[in-house]
Amino acid sequence: MAHGMRTDAYTGYVDRGRGDWRATAQRYALVPLRIFLGITFIYAAYDKLSDSAFFKATGAGSIGEQMRGVRDSSAIPALVDLALKSPSGFGYAIAFGELAVGIGTLLGVLARIAAVGGALISLSLWLTVSWQTEPYYLGNDLAYLMAWLPLILAGAAVWSVDAWWRGRRRGL
Repeated sequence: MAHGMRTDAYTGYVDRGRGDWRATAQRYALVPLRIFLGITFIYAAYDKLSDSAFFKATGAGSIGEQMRGVRDSSAIPALVDLALKSPSGFGYAIAFGELAVGIGTLLGVLARIAAVGGALISLSLWLTVSWQTEPYYLGNDLAYLMAWLPLILAGAAVWSVDAWWRGRRRGL
């Protein structure tokens, strides 16, 4: 290979020393999405975990009241019924799921698996909590579901623990 050229083993990108900004932009394009989704899901988890009313089965602001409020308008009432069997357990599952997804996405640790988890959380919330929103595009859970798809497909190629692991495996 000529002097000044290097090939990225993961992306196959050949840097010919010309400062190809398009290739660099493509390589880093998902970083802002990872940062946004990671911070958002960490914050959502924190918001739930710091609210003592959220984990209760009844009362204002409780997960139980929220689930009862959307039960008849959800796409899958049986899913809401399942959550209502243990509202507190469901609330903790969502909060810790959001925390794991957020950390995994932000740091790029098992990023594709974290993105699948984020997509499943967003899908379940869309089919239950925001299903009745009209017009549909005002419901944010569907937009979050779509935002997870590029990360499911591409993972975290740069600035991630996954990329570091890949580099170490190649170096061994």
